[in-house]
Amino acid sequence: MGFSCGIVGLPNAGKSTVFNALTGAGARVASHPFCTIEPNRGIVPVPDVRLEKLGTILGKKDPIPTRIEFVDVAGLVKGASQGEGLGNQFLGHLRNIDALVHVVRCFESADAVHVMGSVDPGRDIDVVNTELLLADLQVIERAREKEIHAARAGEKTAKHDVELLEALSKHLDGGGALRTLPEPQHFAEIIARLGVITAKPVLYLANRGENADEALPREVSRRAAAEGAGFLAVSGKIEEELSALSPEDRKGFARELGIDRTGLDRLIEASYAMLGLVTFYTAATDLQAWTIPVGTPAHEAAGRIHTDFERGFIKAEVVHFDDLVASGTEHHAREHGLLRAEGRDYVVRDGDVIHFLFNV
Repeated sequence: MGFSCGIVGLPNAGKSTVFNALTGAGARVASHPFCTIEPNRGIVPVPDVRLEKLGTILGKKDPIPTRIEFVDVAGLVKGASQGEGLGNQFLGHLRNIDALVHVVRCFESADAVHVMGSVDPGRDIDVVNTELLLADLQVIERAREKEIHAARAGEKTAKHDVELLEALSKHLDGGGALRTLPEPQHFAEIIARLGVITAKPVLYLANRGENADEALPREVSRRAAAEGAGFLAVSGKIEEELSALSPEDRKGFARELGIDRTGLDRLIEASYAMLGLVTFYTAATDLQAWTIPVGTPAHEAAGRIHTDFERGFIKAEVVHFDDLVASGTEHHAREHGLLRAEGRDYVVRDGDVIHFLFNV
């Protein structure tokens, strides 16, 4: 799996419509709140034009792309952190995902009544974010009480953990999401252990109508910029209609609408940037794409494939995609010194094609 995104938002914001557009999974869509009860999950391949080119150069058929999982969970309402609606169930599904896609309603519709009576993107963002903050406060308070007892029992690290948890609680009490902490590296381990939601990167997705009032998406864009979050505007309805067409019909319809790239392509690109991800390739057997964070050393990238690769790492033979394309063949790349032997601490770059040598 490449990475996972949880789709969040108020009921009737169009989350399931966006999910269907992204995945083609056919999740149920209705005009009443809580149409989604159990989370819908869809796994889609990440579009990658480099894979096809590599397949031609290396003589590999059926390349395997990296994948992204979308999790569409029940709509969030005010009071969700206290169990309103499907609150606790909803929030539990978000603790293990990598990032949030926050769908914000930017369209009027008589068929799908807004749960708060009117369309107001700024207010809607605040409602969802407040519930996520409150949910994280509950998690941190429970952890703090546990560590206080551990400190009294003489556990050496517990006192330090209590101090960290109190700092996190203070930040949340001030209305700040944990992803906006001034020195996040000090809290990385405890945040990862707790699975808190507001520490995850977020992309605000303005779900526009077919005849959109552009002032509404602009408000979402402004809020995203103020938070340093990602932003994307799509028409979920149009994207869903496009996803149901054959590839050829889809291209024609998209041209008529002036759409050059699908919402999925744009969301994946934005998500990679938001999460700081790069893609590398292996072709020892099948040609396959892998997703890792920026700055990952070669031995950890090897471990992404199999723990034995990391444990017995010897070296990595590396050629960059651009150099391989320019050379025409792997043999010519080697002749021109473009295929290099790198050690365990080599930082993998986006587009590297790697053959790992290992011995366990």
